[in-house]
Formats: sequence, structure tokens, C-alpha cells
Amino acid sequence: MKNNDKNTQVQELKDLLLDFREKRDWKQFHNPKDLAEAISIEASELLELFLWKTKENVERELERDSGFKKEIEDELADIVSFCLNFANSIDIDISTAVRNKIEKNSKKYPEDKAKGVATKYNKL
Repeated sequence: MKNNDKNTQVQELKDLLLDFREKRDWKQFHNPKDLAEAISIEASELLELFLWKTKENVERELERDSGFKKEIEDELADIVSFCLNFANSIDIDISTAVRNKIEKNSKKYPEDKAKGVATKYNKL
């Protein structure tokens, strides 16, 4: 069976990253401050791929250039990996955190006020 989002648990990825880190003796570098910085830096590298391009340019490039999509995939993998490493470093259960945040945002952005609009919750 091929590994994909449908059959991979978050904990499996967290464990893979812990194993990768331990085999390289990198725990010393995986503190919350440095991991938070790494997340931001990798997010900036993802954003750089879109710099000076219109929405239409990006859509066209995604259709025509598999290398562009691969670059995006690699940067996204870096971001997610650092996020999971961050969660490991301070013992955050990602599934619980995401579900709690969705519940919190559901209250801040009720469907009847937020549907179809991109307005911050305090201006709805």
C-alpha cells in the first residue's frame, strides 16, 4: 500500500522525524526558538516561489511545469516537518490542537456572518 494522507497518521510522521533527528544527534538544535525560526524561514522560501507572479501566472506554471509544483512540495514538506518537530519539542498533540482551533474559529467566524467573505472576525 502506498503511503499517503489517507493512510498515514500524524504520529507516524512525528516518529519518523524523531528517528531522523536522533540518528543525526540533532536534538540539541531542536529547541522551540530555533524551530519557530525555521518554520518562518521555510515559509518565506515557499513564498519566494510566488514572488512577482500573478495568480494567473502561478496557475499556468502549475499546469505546465511539474518542476514548479515539486519545488512547492519540497518547501511545504520542510514547513510541515519543522511544525511537527516543533510539536515534538514541546509535546503538542497536533490533532487535538487543530481540532481545538477549528472549534475556536467556528465561534469567531459563524457561518451566517463569515460565509463568502474574507473579513476579520472583529469586523464581521
